[in-house]
Amino acid sequence: MGLTGFRARIVSLAVLTATLVVAVLVILSHVLATRASEADTRMLARTRAEAVAGTVEVVAGKVRLVEGTGDAFDTLAWVYADGRLVDGVLHPAIADEVEQLSKPDRSRFLTTGHYLLYAEPLPVQAHQVAVVVMVDLAPYERSEQRSLTMSLILGALVVALAGIIAYVGVSRALRVVQQMSALADEWGDHDPDRRFGLGHGRDEFGKLAHTFDRLLDRVADSIADERRLTDEIAHELRTPMSVLRGEAQLAELAGTDVDPQLVLTETDRLSTAVTTILDAARSRPHREASCRLTTALRKVSEGRDVQIHAPSFVDLAVPADVVTSVLAPLLDNAARHARTSVWLVAKTAGDNVLVHVLDDGPGFQPDELDSIFAPGRSTAGGHGLGLAVVRRIAAATGLGVRAIADGRGHVEVRFPRA
Repeated sequence: MGLTGFRARIVSLAVLTATLVVAVLVILSHVLATRASEADTRMLARTRAEAVAGTVEVVAGKVRLVEGTGDAFDTLAWVYADGRLVDGVLHPAIADEVEQLSKPDRSRFLTTGHYLLYAEPLPVQAHQVAVVVMVDLAPYERSEQRSLTMSLILGALVVALAGIIAYVGVSRALRVVQQMSALADEWGDHDPDRRFGLGHGRDEFGKLAHTFDRLLDRVADSIADERRLTDEIAHELRTPMSVLRGEAQLAELAGTDVDPQLVLTETDRLSTAVTTILDAARSRPHREASCRLTTALRKVSEGRDVQIHAPSFVDLAVPADVVTSVLAPLLDNAARHARTSVWLVAKTAGDNVLVHVLDDGPGFQPDELDSIFAPGRSTAGGHGLGLAVVRRIAAATGLGVRAIADGRGHVEVRFPRA
């Protein structure tokens, strides 16, 4: 998923979250407004009933309203005495409901259409008196509708604003990421030593910059390593080619033939160098292939004066070509530095097989052990390409290799046992 898709998902998530929050708030506010309106209308109905009840009196055994109260409540309140309407004008639309509430045994509310009816019995001796009042709910319903509409409009604006803020914020954040990515890519190609240099950032962008710095460090190390290897390859290939050219020129000047054995030796050396380089470039970990130890050691020592000491019937958990790729450069290096003899000594050690490449040459100094396999490392005699490439092949195939300073040429290779 690209940055555009990531931005779209973040904005969509922000809009969805804002929509859910606004929906909850709108529903909650509408419920609260409805309950408040209901409480107000009921309180108004009770107040009207109490006002009308205060005007009721009994004169000469008859129930009547106090004179002079006017007709303000005639269409909103009705007084019943002994089941008979004493005061008020009924609406045909609610006449049945009012008649139903005219004989209450307790206070009662009844909602019909857009009206709220309330009946309250009065404590009048020898008479059954009740007051019924009405409250028009239409204004309250319109108010609730307006409130809901405004809430929905404000909610839509909040959602839109949340989406805009999320889009702008994510776009600005991703713009920084895009710029950092472009700079890192440019530096990796043209200026691998450049770094952001923000240290261990406390925020995400600081951490991202630190990650890019480490990535650029690895790229720079890889480029430097490959350059050193290229220099070693050029040197290793130039040597046999120079020998062949020199011998050919001497033979041409002397009018003689070039020594075939010398040509074969230098050609084999050149072929071995090329093969080793290709093996180092193509090596990959091998999980399933295996080979017999003694067979692989005999194969790698063909054409070389090498003494082999190895246990029989021991198998290695790597292919024979990997054994050859690792040991051949070590044997060539041992042959160049040996005074008289080169050995291959193999020993089992638990799940591993340790193969020692030995020669009776001057060997390695203790201070050389940490750098002897580094690209570009060579001595006056020339360890050449071999040791650097051996380390590459060993790392690519999961093997272990180390030099040992014991007064002779000694390199140990650890192979997994099958």
